[in-house]
Amino acid sequence: MSETLVAEPPSETSADLQEEPVDLAALTARTIRGLSIDAVQAANSGHPGMPMGMADVATVLWTRFLKHNPKDPDWPDRDRFVLSAGHGSMLLYSLLHLSGYNLPLEEIRNFRQLGSKTPGHPEYGHTPGVETTTGPLGAGLSNAIGMAVAEKHIAAVFNTDEHPIVDHHTYVIASDGDLMEGVTNEASSLAGHLGLGKLIVFWDDNRISIDGSTDLTFTEDVNARYRALGWHVIGPINGHDHVAIHDAIQQAKAESDRPTLIDCKTTIGFGSPNRASTAKSHGEPLGEEEVALTKDNLGIPQEPKFLVPEGADTLLKEQAFSGMEAHCKWEGRHSEYRDANPQQAVEFERRFAGTLPEGWDADIPVFEADEKGMATRAASGKVLEAITASLPELIGGSADLSGSNKTETSATKHLTAGDPSGRYVHYGVREHAMGSIMNGFSLHGGVRGYGGTFLIFYDYMRPPVRLAALMGINPVFVYTHDSIGLGEDGPTHQPVEQLAGLRSVPNCWVIRPADANETAEAWRVAIKRTEGPTALALTRQSVPTMNRSDYASAEGVRRGGYVLSDSEGTPDVILIATGSEVQLALEAKKALANEGVQARVVSMPCWGLFDEQEEAYRKEVLPPAITARVAVEAGTSFGWERYVGLKGKIVGIDRFGESAPYQEIYQHLGITAETVFAAAKSVL
Repeated sequence: MSETLVAEPPSETSADLQEEPVDLAALTARTIRGLSIDAVQAANSGHPGMPMGMADVATVLWTRFLKHNPKDPDWPDRDRFVLSAGHGSMLLYSLLHLSGYNLPLEEIRNFRQLGSKTPGHPEYGHTPGVETTTGPLGAGLSNAIGMAVAEKHIAAVFNTDEHPIVDHHTYVIASDGDLMEGVTNEASSLAGHLGLGKLIVFWDDNRISIDGSTDLTFTEDVNARYRALGWHVIGPINGHDHVAIHDAIQQAKAESDRPTLIDCKTTIGFGSPNRASTAKSHGEPLGEEEVALTKDNLGIPQEPKFLVPEGADTLLKEQAFSGMEAHCKWEGRHSEYRDANPQQAVEFERRFAGTLPEGWDADIPVFEADEKGMATRAASGKVLEAITASLPELIGGSADLSGSNKTETSATKHLTAGDPSGRYVHYGVREHAMGSIMNGFSLHGGVRGYGGTFLIFYDYMRPPVRLAALMGINPVFVYTHDSIGLGEDGPTHQPVEQLAGLRSVPNCWVIRPADANETAEAWRVAIKRTEGPTALALTRQSVPTMNRSDYASAEGVRRGGYVLSDSEGTPDVILIATGSEVQLALEAKKALANEGVQARVVSMPCWGLFDEQEEAYRKEVLPPAITARVAVEAGTSFGWERYVGLKGKIVGIDRFGESAPYQEIYQHLGITAETVFAAAKSVL
């Protein structure tokens, strides 16, 4: 972009808006409704009611306030717009098309069709201008809160009085359903606590869900709840009154210390004679007859379908041009900032490019061999001390388990409302929100999140892990207390099926290291990964730190699985293990050697990474000719068949645990070297 400064457009007032030809704004909203109606009807699938109801709110926001550039959708200081009510995706697609994004009308015609850029729910990385994948209700708003935290943090770190290079808002359209979901309350509570003044949420208060009126289930005072959460609340306002919407947004932008919820009373299916204000308009096409009636009612010609009348995109294109001017002016500020603060500018650019600095991992410790060893969660904490010192973009946190997860370091002071330059978020007991906010960090850019909880509580945050994998973004989920090895807390806290659940998520790498040095390598893998999330499964109990002069280098973790200890000749049996159970496999190998049985021990910390290796390497580690195989892990046996085959055996736990010291539980449930030895003998 040119670095020439451009004049800011004059400030708007409600009086100015009233002087603007109202028919242009009305035409824009009407066109959005028409495109949404036609696209859903052509697909015979979708949700027309929400785009029809929120077209006026979206029109005012996108024609008067949103700072964006369709020619460069990713510039760092753009405003973020999140359609949390992702079922209303045609609202967003219409806005993107009319604003000049690379989303031609043909893609609107192909709504919900195979290969189109207009899938049923917005998908990050698939459609230009889509900031996050939404659809699962509550996810978008919670991601947006992460974006707003990132904006506030980066502004505190990089802005100077002369050069405020980070100054943007995060806007969200949220539905009744979004506000019913528990994750939004978790995340909104934290947003109020952190004083996210540049977060503005439009509540589509249409009081209709799929089952009917929200009177069936949702009669609380939402506005009072949000005030209690520390939010600035405006409304209710008429969500079809452009002047009221405009004034509400101005009020929201004037509030700098609190996030704002704007209660927009709207009519779902606005303009439909028989479907407006009904559940049928929520998730069903209107039907050809009702489409005709609705178009007549709204003044939309029956033909051609997908009509974009002359002038319908004028205001949106003008606002997009204003965004381009704002981008140019930002480039000028950025250039001046670079001259005045060259080191900071280089760091800012590096962070938004997502590259790692030279030598970022040079201080990661190498752990000395120690029979007593340490818990891998403790090793993780020591590794994080080095990593957080060299990677200032990392924002850590924990769901009220910092001391247990070992996620807080000397480099990560607390991120608070008063000091957003901090790098450690105390999420409280809010696992689902933590995962969603961490996703928001990655989506915003310039920062990257890691956050900890117990592995058992992955159950509370599976949705954001899945969405991170779907979007191909790279938060690091730190899960400690990874097995029955946590002991006395008992079966409610002992994860047995969680590893299998995590591994079942496509594009999510699950790494369960066997000792301190494997843990160091696991962090290297996680930090270098760019195209998906990584989950680390770490022990509470101590495990020996292996003498690597006797065993293969822990660098084998970088390939997901490796031969840790081999036989002198061709192995008779292969023992495969992860985490704390690798020690059991090594003990069984010694016992087998005493009986003349040659065993190979394979450490398999990450299935997903191993499966991505070239076939020749995988066959080298697990030769197909050697069918005598045993896998051991203190979790469910589910999934291990892929490595042991039909003739192998799995030593696992296909039941829940017990409350007792962990050594006794291992014995009681048969997760022992003796059991592995017996299994190996049985498969020979």
